Formats: sequence, C-alpha cells, structure tokens
Amino acid sequence: MPAVIEELFAGRTETLAEKSVAELPFVVRDAADEAEVKAIATVGTPATHDGLPRKSIEIAERVNEHTWKVTVRYESPDSGSPGDEPVFSFDTGGGNQHITQSLATIARYGANAPDFKGAIGVTADAVEGVDITLPVYSFSETHYLADSVVTNPYKGVLFMLTGRVNVAAFRGFQPGECLFLGASGSKRGTEKWEISFKFASSPNRAGITVGGIAGISKKGWEYMWVRYADQEDAGAKAIVKKPVAVYVEKVYEDGDFSLLGIGV
Repeated sequence: MPAVIEELFAGRTETLAEKSVAELPFVVRDAADEAEVKAIATVGTPATHDGLPRKSIEIAERVNEHTWKVTVRYESPDSGSPGDEPVFSFDTGGGNQHITQSLATIARYGANAPDFKGAIGVTADAVEGVDITLPVYSFSETHYLADSVVTNPYKGVLFMLTGRVNVAAFRGFQPGECLFLGASGSKRGTEKWEISFKFASSPNRAGITVGGIAGISKKGWEYMWVRYADQEDAGAKAIVKKPVAVYVEKVYEDGDFSLLGIGV
C-alpha cells in the first residue's frame, strides 16, 4: 500500500502578528522509513498556507512501525526565530587623545609666571602636551542577513566603508560624527549570516577658542592641531611659545552608511 499523508487539525498553531507563523501537524501512514516520510511530506503538503511560504518539515514523532507525525512550519519571509532579531550594545568608555592646548588656564603660580595662552607642558624647544580621555560613544549591532544579501559585492562594500565617517545622518548622529570600524560575520550551514557592525562616535564641535584664536569648528573625526611660535612675554621678561595658528585636518574619507543595509 502506498504511503499517504493527512493533516491533523488538533495541534495546529498560528500566530498572526507582525511576524506571521503557522505550524500544521500531519500524519504519514504506510511509509517505509524517515526518508520516505520526508519525501511524501514534501510533495503532499502545501507550499504555502494563508500566503505564508513553507519553511521547514520536521518529523515530530514515530507512532508505530509505519506511522509518523510530521510538523510543517510556515513563516512570512521577514519572520524568524528570536535569535534572528538584531542585537545592540554600546560603550561610553571614551577614547584617548594627545592635546597640546587646554580649555583654559585656571591659575599661574610663581613670580612672573609666563602666559602661554593655554599651551601645555611648554619647554624651551617644544610643547609636550598631555594625553586625555575624550567622549567617544562606541556601539555595535548584530544583524542576521540572508545569503541573498551577503554576496561578494556586499562584503566588498563592508570592506570599502571600514574606516569611513558618515556622509549623512546615521543613527541620530550628524554627518562626520560616526566612524565605521568594520564588520565581522559568520554562518552555520543553511542558517542566516550573523554579522556584527562596529561604530564609534565623537561629537562635532563649534565655537572653539585656542589661545586668542576664536571661531574654530571641527567635525567629530577631523583632527585639530596647533602651531606655536616664540613670542616675548614682556611682563615675565621671557620668550614663550604661544599658539599662532590652528589647523583642522580631514583624516577619514566619507562613506554612505545606507549601503550597509541595516537602515539609517
């Protein structure tokens, strides 16, 4: 007698929400083995159910020698297990930067202490500066993407965007504030790709004053440096190094983060 398959209405589950899922139970009779059960279930169950495509066929139970219970799962294309949902994390530990100029000189002590206009660690030949912690917001996102998305050209896009800053607003950060640190991905068998995207953000600044030089603006990942020159401090009767010019340098290329495919 050829094997037959019938739907069992008891045990049917359906979730009609933002992510639609349905699981339909079937019974297969007179099959010789599990291979035949799967073959009969593949051709004997609908490819779609209420518009949902068939995702998987699972042998739930062997009732007796020639009878099996089978569960067929249907899902909307954008639904999946909870593990397919994006994962987000962040860190506000900050980043280190070497500076040669203070925000303000709070006090000067000593007879005729020279006024260096905020220069830090001034010697006879140089301005040594100091390492400080600046606000850097580091965050990462893990997304689960299908093979149809994670193609070789897409991997090339991730490579090309690494070390670039956002040319347009991204995740609430203004252009120039967010730096893409790169992505890492892996997959197992036929599962989706698990890809982690890493970013760091530093705020844009305006209205900066260095010594007597005012009206300076810089984007978060632009680099600002100060040129010093010898000048006479008549009050202290000394030659001192004072800031005479400020430079804002572009050190990272711009990138279109919408090409990452994870929204903006």
